[in-house]
Amino acid sequence: MKIVIISDLHGNYEAVRSLADRYDELWVLGDLVNYGPEPGAVVDFVKANSTVVVRGNHDHSLGYDVEPRCTLRYQKMADLTRWYSASVLKKEQKEFLRALPLKLELNRQGTHFYLCHAKPSDPLYGYCPEQSEEWVKELDRTNADVLLVGHTHTPFVRQIGDRLVVNPGSLGQPKTGKSDACYATWEDGSFHLKSFPYAVDETVGRLKALAFPPEVEKDLITVLKTGSV
Repeated sequence: MKIVIISDLHGNYEAVRSLADRYDELWVLGDLVNYGPEPGAVVDFVKANSTVVVRGNHDHSLGYDVEPRCTLRYQKMADLTRWYSASVLKKEQKEFLRALPLKLELNRQGTHFYLCHAKPSDPLYGYCPEQSEEWVKELDRTNADVLLVGHTHTPFVRQIGDRLVVNPGSLGQPKTGKSDACYATWEDGSFHLKSFPYAVDETVGRLKALAFPPEVEKDLITVLKTGSV
């Protein structure tokens, strides 16, 4: 059995549709929308192809019309793209985001997985980088063998005792210092972090067509092309 795990798609349909890895199941760890130019196409792709999905802070923002609570550096980008996403998403797409669960627990081939967007104690907003000691306590909140999270846009596999914390990174807005889309696979009990180049200039062109203010457009494009602000 092969599971592909993706997170933080952020309206980047060009990256999403370029995912070529075959899979038996597709697991999505949230943040389908905002920042990118095609939130509707991404939501429709996830609805049609995913096995399970959990809600991220940007999905929650669109579903419930609230702030996504981004850091100050990303606040204006988040605000303007949220208003754009809200204007183009259909009612049923927003209802889909609203209805997504905050967490899921699944068993596959004897492995117990816990899925959430950020961390179990704060599934929408909790920011916890790879080396944080918080992961010990976060794992203790679950009975899972594997804790799957997203939110930070940076991929890692961290072993704590006989359990794992895995972040597949971001498919739609990676923050790794380069533009390659990131994801993870689980097959025969093993995780692999993967990435691939995609036609990032296609996404950039669609962003430019939306005519955001120049400073916001520049920041959005810089993140896409360089993996950082």
